[in-house]
Amino acid sequence: MDNIVVAQLLGAGLACIGLGGVGAGLGTLFGSIISAIGRNPSAADTVKGTGLLYFALIEAVALYALAIAFLILFKHWG
Repeated sequence: MDNIVVAQLLGAGLACIGLGGVGAGLGTLFGSIISAIGRNPSAADTVKGTGLLYFALIEAVALYALAIAFLILFKHWG
């Protein structure tokens, strides 16, 4: 393999490391939502709305990481 191809594959793999943090963040978020609704069911609408907003923000990090990985992977160098 050419050195540039190896660097592209390595860079794309490193760009996806952030996806592990996204998975942990989503697990923590939804665990906290379930716990909050279990403790106070009357606040379920507020907690769900805020939770969905945070879900979108956390998921945006994953999309940015994948976009960077694809840019690194499919850019033609030279």
